[in-house]
Amino acid sequence: MAAPEAQFATRYAQQLLQDLGLRLALNAGPQLHPAHAWAESGNMALTGEPDGPGQMCPGPLASYADGILAALAALAPGAPLSSLRGGRILSERAALSGYRRSGEIAPGGSCRLLRAQDGWLAVNLARTSDWELVPAWLEAGPLAKWPEIAAAVRDRAVAPCVERGRLLGLPVAALEPGGRTTDHWFEELVSPARPDGSHTRPPLVVDLSALWAGPLCTHLLQLMGARVIKVESRARPDGMRAAAHGFYDLLNARKESVALDFTDGVALGELRRLIARADIVIEASRPRALQQLGIRAEEVLAEQPQLTWVAISGYGRRGPGAEWVAFGDDGAVAGGLSQVMLECTGRAMFCGDAIADPLTGMHAALAAWASYRRGGGRLLSLALRGVIAYGVHFARHGSCEDMRSRCARWTELVPAAGAPLPPPRAITAAARPSGADTQAVLRELGAVRRS
Repeated sequence: MAAPEAQFATRYAQQLLQDLGLRLALNAGPQLHPAHAWAESGNMALTGEPDGPGQMCPGPLASYADGILAALAALAPGAPLSSLRGGRILSERAALSGYRRSGEIAPGGSCRLLRAQDGWLAVNLARTSDWELVPAWLEAGPLAKWPEIAAAVRDRAVAPCVERGRLLGLPVAALEPGGRTTDHWFEELVSPARPDGSHTRPPLVVDLSALWAGPLCTHLLQLMGARVIKVESRARPDGMRAAAHGFYDLLNARKESVALDFTDGVALGELRRLIARADIVIEASRPRALQQLGIRAEEVLAEQPQLTWVAISGYGRRGPGAEWVAFGDDGAVAGGLSQVMLECTGRAMFCGDAIADPLTGMHAALAAWASYRRGGGRLLSLALRGVIAYGVHFARHGSCEDMRSRCARWTELVPAAGAPLPPPRAITAAARPSGADTQAVLRELGAVRRS
């Protein structure tokens, strides 16, 4: 048993590459056992009750992250990835922000697990608008504090709470018995209509994303040699810019910054022309967000047959889930991760810090570069919920009792005190101010409309 477990990183990387239609030799190097990888990454320090020990995750998530870096290195030999530790990428935001484990409260504080009449649900009130929707969601008077919300949820059934919350645009998810699993971590919604070609020059990436998953994806693409142009709305720049902990700089330094007024027809024309020069587009919003601007990925790909378009969302681009909102903490719950922890420990808890975000960003980088390397022509959809569910499924080991045994056995392999949260990578440069490169980039790439 020990030898296969110690190879989780390689096995996972090989499976992801196979899913993408690639067979490459991996140089994963010496691998930590998943238990040691989880503890060393700092994620054990972020999981569990605040007054108790850090908790083991029986799903080898840190090993998965190590495996993805190995796969990226195989796709881009010579890229400066060897200094990165996949598992530690998952905990960098927490290390910079001073987050700690809080059991039923996510380390970031905005998401909580609430006990309902017939189970548990995750509620993420990360935005002011989310708090404003709470009275309508619970059909109650003003509810301005978490204890009031918890009391209102306690006598309600999970399913209608989740359904109504999603209809209102709230990030909510249920812990479901057995966890919802999937055999796919991405969907290929548009495929090349011709045999795959190949690209060897560094790609031009247009990054329309914000916060964590998308910017991490393009950060990794940049380390692999891509030129990344970050595009923001002048009215609503990336919300991570306002954070004081430097995480925005870590992910966005050395990207060129373009800011546009998305309410202006001329600016939207410039955005379309900028996309027309891209090899890879990364976006992380519900499909209707860009559609409201008149930009439809399927139509763009019909005009640009070598483009790779990667769409990151909470629940994918098809079906009712296309309109549901999710962030990293509740997305991980939706994927079954907190349910696994409940089954193994008897306690509902979050696992790491918004862990669906960095894991999805890393998967997205792999999918994007693989598609570009094969000639593009693809619309790839990755969902926070889907990536976590895939990982839960990949590592599922027999029955709930089998998973509890694995969790106990892995816990015995690490010191009782666990491991502290490791320091993040050094921040060596500041991100460009919003819009600092707008005119230079648009002129160079021919995106400025000539009078």
